[in-house]
Amino acid sequence: MRIITGKVRGLQLTVPKNMDVRPTADRVKESLFNIIGSKIIDAKILDLFAGTGNLGLESWSRGAASITFIDESKESLRLVNSNINKCRAQAECTVYKGNAVNVAARLADNGERFDIAFCDPPYNKGWVEQIIAMLPQHPFLKDGGYLIVERSAHNELPQLPDCLENVREQKYGETFIDFLYYSTK
Repeated sequence: MRIITGKVRGLQLTVPKNMDVRPTADRVKESLFNIIGSKIIDAKILDLFAGTGNLGLESWSRGAASITFIDESKESLRLVNSNINKCRAQAECTVYKGNAVNVAARLADNGERFDIAFCDPPYNKGWVEQIIAMLPQHPFLKDGGYLIVERSAHNELPQLPDCLENVREQKYGETFIDFLYYSTK
Protein backbone atom coordinates (compact mmCIF):
# COMPACT_ATOMS: atom_id res chain seq x y z
CA MET A 1 0.00 0.00 0.00
CA ARG A 2 1.40 3.34 -1.05
CA ILE A 3 0.63 7.02 -1.42
CA ILE A 4 -0.34 7.36 -5.09
CA THR A 5 0.48 10.99 -5.79
CA GLY A 6 1.27 14.37 -4.27
CA LYS A 7 3.83 15.50 -1.69
CA VAL A 8 4.95 11.99 -0.70
CA ARG A 9 4.15 10.13 -3.92
CA GLY A 10 5.20 6.47 -3.85
CA LEU A 11 5.77 6.34 -0.08
CA GLN A 12 5.04 2.83 1.24
CA LEU A 13 2.73 2.90 4.24
CA THR A 14 2.97 0.50 7.17
CA VAL A 15 0.29 -2.18 6.83
CA PRO A 16 -1.24 -4.58 9.34
CA LYS A 17 0.23 -8.03 9.82
CA ASN A 18 -3.26 -9.57 10.06
CA MET A 19 -6.58 -9.09 8.31
CA ASP A 20 -8.33 -7.12 11.09
CA VAL A 21 -7.88 -4.00 8.94
CA ARG A 22 -8.94 -3.93 5.27
CA PRO A 23 -7.11 -1.05 3.56
CA THR A 24 -8.71 0.42 0.45
CA ALA A 25 -7.08 -1.13 -2.62
CA ASP A 26 -4.82 1.21 -4.62
CA ARG A 27 -6.97 1.00 -7.79
CA VAL A 28 -10.14 1.87 -5.82
CA LYS A 29 -8.33 4.66 -3.97
CA GLU A 30 -6.97 6.11 -7.23
CA SER A 31 -10.43 6.12 -8.81
CA LEU A 32 -11.99 7.67 -5.68
CA PHE A 33 -9.46 10.52 -5.67
CA ASN A 34 -9.86 11.07 -9.42
CA ILE A 35 -13.58 11.61 -8.77
CA ILE A 36 -12.95 13.97 -5.82
CA GLY A 37 -10.42 15.89 -7.92
CA SER A 38 -9.60 19.41 -6.77
CA LYS A 39 -12.18 19.34 -3.93
CA ILE A 40 -9.35 17.88 -1.81
CA ILE A 41 -7.20 21.05 -2.07
CA ASP A 42 -7.24 22.93 1.26
CA ALA A 43 -10.04 20.65 2.52
CA LYS A 44 -10.61 19.71 6.12
CA ILE A 45 -10.83 15.88 6.16
CA LEU A 46 -12.36 13.44 8.65
CA ASP A 47 -11.30 9.78 8.42
CA LEU A 48 -13.94 8.06 10.58
CA PHE A 49 -12.51 4.53 10.57
CA ALA A 50 -8.85 5.31 10.01
CA GLY A 51 -7.39 1.78 9.91
CA THR A 52 -3.92 2.55 8.55
CA GLY A 53 -4.58 6.21 7.73
CA ASN A 54 -4.46 5.37 4.02
CA LEU A 55 -7.31 7.64 2.82
CA GLY A 56 -6.51 10.54 5.12
CA LEU A 57 -2.82 10.55 4.25
CA GLU A 58 -3.54 10.30 0.53
CA SER A 59 -5.74 13.40 1.04
CA TRP A 60 -2.92 15.17 2.88
CA SER A 61 -0.42 14.28 0.14
CA ARG A 62 -2.81 15.75 -2.46
CA GLY A 63 -3.15 19.07 -0.65
CA ALA A 64 -5.78 18.76 2.10
CA ALA A 65 -5.29 21.34 4.85
CA SER A 66 -5.93 19.07 7.83
CA ILE A 67 -6.82 15.48 8.62
CA THR A 68 -8.66 14.16 11.67
CA PHE A 69 -8.40 10.40 12.20
CA ILE A 70 -10.68 8.29 14.42
CA ASP A 71 -10.26 4.64 15.33
CA GLU A 72 -10.87 2.58 18.44
CA SER A 73 -8.31 -0.17 17.76
CA LYS A 74 -4.94 0.24 19.48
CA GLU A 75 -3.24 -1.55 16.57
CA SER A 76 -4.91 0.74 14.01
CA LEU A 77 -3.91 3.82 15.99
CA ARG A 78 -0.33 2.53 16.11
CA LEU A 79 -0.40 2.13 12.30
CA VAL A 80 -1.97 5.57 11.77
CA ASN A 81 0.62 7.29 13.96
CA SER A 82 3.46 5.36 12.31
CA ASN A 83 2.23 6.40 8.86
CA ILE A 84 1.71 10.03 9.89
CA ASN A 85 5.33 10.05 11.08
CA LYS A 86 6.54 8.43 7.83
CA CYS A 87 4.81 11.21 5.89
CA ARG A 88 6.04 13.90 8.30
CA ALA A 89 2.45 15.14 8.48
CA GLN A 90 2.20 15.56 12.26
CA ALA A 91 1.42 19.29 12.09
CA GLU A 92 -1.70 18.76 9.95
CA CYS A 93 -3.02 15.59 11.64
CA THR A 94 -5.08 14.93 14.76
CA VAL A 95 -5.81 11.40 16.01
CA TYR A 96 -8.67 10.37 18.31
CA LYS A 97 -9.13 7.00 19.98
CA GLY A 98 -12.75 5.95 20.30
CA ASN A 99 -15.97 4.84 18.69
CA ALA A 100 -16.35 6.77 15.41
CA VAL A 101 -20.02 7.59 15.99
CA ASN A 102 -19.38 8.98 19.48
CA VAL A 103 -16.22 10.92 18.57
CA ALA A 104 -17.80 12.41 15.41
CA ALA A 105 -20.84 13.49 17.46
CA ARG A 106 -18.58 15.11 20.07
CA LEU A 107 -16.58 16.92 17.35
CA ALA A 108 -19.83 18.15 15.73
CA ASP A 109 -21.23 19.28 19.07
CA ASN A 110 -17.99 21.26 19.61
CA GLY A 111 -18.53 23.07 16.30
CA GLU A 112 -16.09 21.07 14.13
CA ARG A 113 -17.14 20.84 10.47
CA PHE A 114 -15.37 18.95 7.68
CA ASP A 115 -15.40 19.29 3.89
CA ILE A 116 -15.03 15.54 3.30
CA ALA A 117 -15.54 12.60 5.63
CA PHE A 118 -14.42 9.10 4.69
CA CYS A 119 -16.56 6.29 6.11
CA ASP A 120 -14.76 3.01 5.38
CA PRO A 121 -15.74 0.83 8.36
CA PRO A 122 -15.54 -2.93 8.80
CA TYR A 123 -18.10 -4.32 6.35
CA ASN A 124 -21.60 -5.45 7.35
CA LYS A 125 -21.41 -4.37 11.00
CA GLY A 126 -23.99 -1.55 10.91
CA TRP A 127 -21.45 1.30 11.10
CA VAL A 128 -22.53 2.98 7.84
CA GLU A 129 -26.13 3.03 9.05
CA GLN A 130 -25.12 4.50 12.43
CA ILE A 131 -23.00 7.28 10.88
CA ILE A 132 -25.77 8.24 8.43
CA ALA A 133 -28.42 8.16 11.18
CA MET A 134 -26.45 10.43 13.54
CA LEU A 135 -25.49 13.06 10.96
CA PRO A 136 -28.73 15.14 11.06
CA GLN A 137 -28.47 15.60 14.86
CA HIS A 138 -24.65 15.94 14.92
CA PRO A 139 -23.65 17.62 11.63
CA PHE A 140 -19.89 17.09 11.33
CA LEU A 141 -19.94 18.11 7.63
CA LYS A 142 -19.91 21.64 6.26
CA ASP A 143 -22.86 22.55 4.06
CA GLY A 144 -21.84 21.29 0.61
CA GLY A 145 -19.52 18.66 2.09
CA TYR A 146 -19.31 14.98 1.20
CA LEU A 147 -19.62 11.76 3.16
CA ILE A 148 -17.78 9.16 1.08
CA VAL A 149 -18.87 5.65 2.03
CA GLU A 150 -17.01 2.46 1.13
CA ARG A 151 -19.19 -0.61 1.58
CA SER A 152 -19.61 -4.22 0.57
CA ALA A 153 -21.87 -5.00 -2.38
CA HIS A 154 -23.87 -7.09 0.14
CA ASN A 155 -24.54 -4.05 2.36
CA GLU A 156 -27.23 -1.74 0.96
CA LEU A 157 -27.23 1.93 1.91
CA PRO A 158 -29.98 2.75 4.39
CA GLN A 159 -32.73 5.28 3.69
CA LEU A 160 -30.90 8.62 3.53
CA PRO A 161 -32.05 11.59 5.64
CA ASP A 162 -33.12 14.75 3.79
CA CYS A 163 -29.70 16.33 4.36
CA LEU A 164 -27.90 13.67 2.25
CA GLU A 165 -28.14 12.95 -1.46
CA ASN A 166 -26.31 10.08 -3.16
CA VAL A 167 -24.82 11.94 -6.13
CA ARG A 168 -22.62 9.11 -7.38
CA GLU A 169 -22.17 5.40 -6.82
CA GLN A 170 -19.20 3.45 -8.18
CA LYS A 171 -18.80 -0.34 -8.16
CA TYR A 172 -15.40 -2.05 -8.02
CA GLY A 173 -15.92 -5.81 -7.88
CA GLU A 174 -17.47 -6.48 -4.44
CA THR A 175 -16.89 -2.88 -3.27
CA PHE A 176 -19.17 0.14 -3.66
CA ILE A 177 -18.15 3.76 -3.13
CA ASP A 178 -21.02 6.20 -2.54
CA PHE A 179 -20.56 9.97 -2.72
CA LEU A 180 -23.17 11.48 -0.40
CA TYR A 181 -23.63 15.24 -0.72
CA TYR A 182 -24.56 17.05 2.50
CA SER A 183 -26.85 20.09 2.39
CA THR A 184 -29.10 21.71 4.97
CA LYS A 185 -31.02 23.68 2.31
